[in-house]
Amino acid sequence: MKSLSILGSTGSIGLSTLDVVGRHPDKFNVVALAEGHDVEMMSKHIEMFRPKLVSVRDSEAADKLRGMLQKEKPEIVHGISGACQVAAHPEADTVVSAIVGAAGLKPTVAAIKSKKRLALANKETMVVAGALVSRLAKENGVEILPIDSEHSAIFQSLVGHRHEDLKRILLTASGGPFRGKGKDEIDNATPEAALKHPKWLMGAKITIDSASLMNKGLEVIEAKWLFNVDPAQIDVVVHPQSIIHSMVEYRDGCVVAQLGVPDMRAPIAYAISYPERIESGVDTLDLKKIGELTFEDPDREKFPCLNLAFESLEVGRSMPAVLNAANEIAVDAFLKNSIKFGDIYRVVRGTMDAHDPHDFDSIDEIVDIDRWAREKASGLI
Repeated sequence: MKSLSILGSTGSIGLSTLDVVGRHPDKFNVVALAEGHDVEMMSKHIEMFRPKLVSVRDSEAADKLRGMLQKEKPEIVHGISGACQVAAHPEADTVVSAIVGAAGLKPTVAAIKSKKRLALANKETMVVAGALVSRLAKENGVEILPIDSEHSAIFQSLVGHRHEDLKRILLTASGGPFRGKGKDEIDNATPEAALKHPKWLMGAKITIDSASLMNKGLEVIEAKWLFNVDPAQIDVVVHPQSIIHSMVEYRDGCVVAQLGVPDMRAPIAYAISYPERIESGVDTLDLKKIGELTFEDPDREKFPCLNLAFESLEVGRSMPAVLNAANEIAVDAFLKNSIKFGDIYRVVRGTMDAHDPHDFDSIDEIVDIDRWAREKASGLI
């Protein structure tokens, strides 16, 4: 039986993880949970899964949770330090990292330093500190198993093949809710329109990133570090049906792809059970019903955030961290109707232009870079 700690347990990935876990009580034991927003949901998870340790947003949320629990109570902690305790719980052998944004960096590093197997859904960890996190994982003998559907597909397409035979990675994108729309309509879109993803049910932040194609750009940066490839070996292709989750082309011309219905429970199940495959609750893929699979280039003029991600990866050093922080601030402002959708690009562009990229050697330095970028982006807004 595997023992799990789950970071971000009340978000979309966390809920899907617990759905998979609940189907296999003989295979998984939940020892610790961390969440950021939904104390009511956390109380239900405590009753269902009986974790020994939970972490919530702050001391006020911790007090509220204690008051809600009637029966045996787990140890309750809070904040980033609490999430790090969840990540490093001594009884956990696998940590699911699903906290959204740069807030997931320190807990993810805590899991790596505690030598846990890491099922990674928090792409921002690799975006802001890919070189550092990769080095720490190697030093601690930690296996990183991606949960993102695209990176899980790449991982699965690489199994059994030699890395030196890899020619390129083809990251697929749905195109989001604004595929085929005019530039003016996209730039002036409302949060309500941007949140209507045609294929995936996800949290608000990642859904907006999908609408701008920034999410695909972040995945390009993550892929560079997860799979040790040159950025020139990564291509993005729009695949509206979201059936092929990504592909790997080898030097002999063969392409290996992973297919499945768009449901995050499949890559989650693979990550937490690897190398075993288990029932995930996902429907059977019916290609006859789908009928056709189509592909096209992303429109980089209408979706310039994708260009920013490639640019930040080319510049390297601290620039991807600045890209990520500025984007988080801009997306939050857009969701609050403080800026237009097109302004997300402008805020990130302006923050990157104001930054002098430099090397870093520690998580604390990354935190300082992140803080600077957030302040700069907020000032631009």
